[in-house]
Amino acid sequence: MRAHNLKNTLRETAGRRHRKNRLFQTVGVIMQHDSARTMPVFVLCKGKPFLISAHHNEDDDDDDDDYDEANPHNFAEALPEEMSVKIFGELDAESLCSASRTCKLWHDIIEESEQLWRSQCLLVRAVCQREVDRDRIDGLSWKVTLVRNYSRSCVKRDWLRGRYSHVSSAEELMGRKMVPLDAETWGEILQAELDR
Repeated sequence: MRAHNLKNTLRETAGRRHRKNRLFQTVGVIMQHDSARTMPVFVLCKGKPFLISAHHNEDDDDDDDDYDEANPHNFAEALPEEMSVKIFGELDAESLCSASRTCKLWHDIIEESEQLWRSQCLLVRAVCQREVDRDRIDGLSWKVTLVRNYSRSCVKRDWLRGRYSHVSSAEELMGRKMVPLDAETWGEILQAELDR
């Protein structure tokens, strides 16, 4: 039993590390920049977001303000908040949560943006419409609604897609994350199984 729990813990840790590395190794966005007709490149790597010039030549001896390895620039500091929100809007929910832990500025931008949480919540709503609508009617914010329904939507989606169609015992579900589902959801799942 202990070995099984340790194995699950290691698997979860490796999954979190993979998602974080995927985020920080992604080249963020290339955008047109009118000043001096250069294209700045916003790069996310190893937890250090920074701005470099697309025309930077490493052989240049002159000091280039756009590129300084010792003091990289955070792209969120260089852009208007609306642009940073647009960039963060390209991330999935897990990567968005990882990005919010990168630095205080990113955290503040992500936490304060209802637009980011709304777009993620609408993806969850595609699977858990009844639950999301109920939470929104109750006056919960988009972020709280997402947090309350994200895991449920993942589990429900897996059930509806037939991932567990061939499960013959509870032991086969050991180690899988499950959440309580209401009677209406189980009705949807059973109907999907009958339709297969």
